[in-house]
Amino acid sequence: MAQDDLVVVGIDVAKNKVDACIRALCVRRTFPSTAQGRRKLVCWLRKHKASAAVMEASGGYEREWAKVLREKAVEVRIVDPKRVRNFARSAGRLAKNDVIDAEMIAWFAGTFAEASSQGHDAAREKLAHIVNARCALIDLQIKLQNREEHPAPEPVQKMQARLLRQLAREIAELEAAIAAMIKATAHFAELAEIIESVPGLGRITSAGLIAAMPELGQVSNQAISALLGVAPYDDDSGKRRGERQIKGGRRKMRNLFYMACLGAATRHNAVLKAFYDRLIAKGKERKVALVACMRKLIVILNTMIARRQKWDASRYAVS
Repeated sequence: MAQDDLVVVGIDVAKNKVDACIRALCVRRTFPSTAQGRRKLVCWLRKHKASAAVMEASGGYEREWAKVLREKAVEVRIVDPKRVRNFARSAGRLAKNDVIDAEMIAWFAGTFAEASSQGHDAAREKLAHIVNARCALIDLQIKLQNREEHPAPEPVQKMQARLLRQLAREIAELEAAIAAMIKATAHFAELAEIIESVPGLGRITSAGLIAAMPELGQVSNQAISALLGVAPYDDDSGKRRGERQIKGGRRKMRNLFYMACLGAATRHNAVLKAFYDRLIAKGKERKVALVACMRKLIVILNTMIARRQKWDASRYAVS
C-alpha cells in the first residue's frame, strides 16, 4: 500500500483506557483497557479502514494493545513521547490531555513517514524484556553494595547480605535464560557469534545489542551512531562555532556499551586501544576519547553485521 493511501490512527495509552484519533477523518473515540475494549478498537479501525497505528511508549501499558493490533494485521509503531511532545510544542499546541495527545500522535505520524511502519520481532521483544530486567537487578545490586560502605546496625547488614545473595542468584538465572534464548534462536545466535568475535565484547553486551539495536547492519554508519547516542551534533550560528556534543540515542544501551568499550579501549582490544591512546596523545579528554571509541566500535559492528563477517583486526587497525 502506498504511503498516501495509509489511514493512520494515533492512540494515547493510559492504564485504564486508550484514546484513539484518526485525524485525516476527524474521528476520535475512547476504549477501555479490557478484552472487549480491544475488540471494539479493532472493529472501529476496520470500519474506518485504518491500516496503521502509532502510539507512545507508555511504561508497558501499550504492549497488549500493540499485540492485539498486530495480530489483526494492523501495522504498529511505538514512538518516543518526547518527540511527540516537542512536535506539539513546535505546532503551538501547549495544552495537554488524553484526547489532544491522541490527535498529536496522529498528526506526528502523518507528518513523519517513518512513524507509519515498523517491523515487529516477538522474539526480540521478549529478549529485550529479559535484558532490561537484568539491568534493573544490576542497578539494585549496585545500590545495595554502595550502602555496605557505610556503618549500619547488624540486622541491617544481615538483611543487605541476604538481598545481595538473592540478587546474585536471580541475575545468574536471567543471564542463563538470555544465553539459552540466543542459542535457541538462529538469527540471534548468528549475530551473537559476530559480535562476540570482537575482543572486549562478551555475552551481556552482545545480548543488549541484539535486543536494543535491531537496526545494526541495516542502516548507515551515521544513523547507527545517532541511534546509540554517540553522534556529535553541530552547535554553530553565523561565525560562532560551538562545541560538538552527543545527544539523544538509546540511553540504556549506551550505558551498557560504554562499560564494554571502557574495557575494550583500555585493555582488551588492541585496535581500539591504539585509537584511544592516539586521541589521548593529541590532548583529548578521556571521556571524549572513549565516546569516540564507542562511535568507532558501533560503526565497525554495523559493517561486520552488514557483511556477515567476524572480527579481523587487519581491517580496522589504526593507520
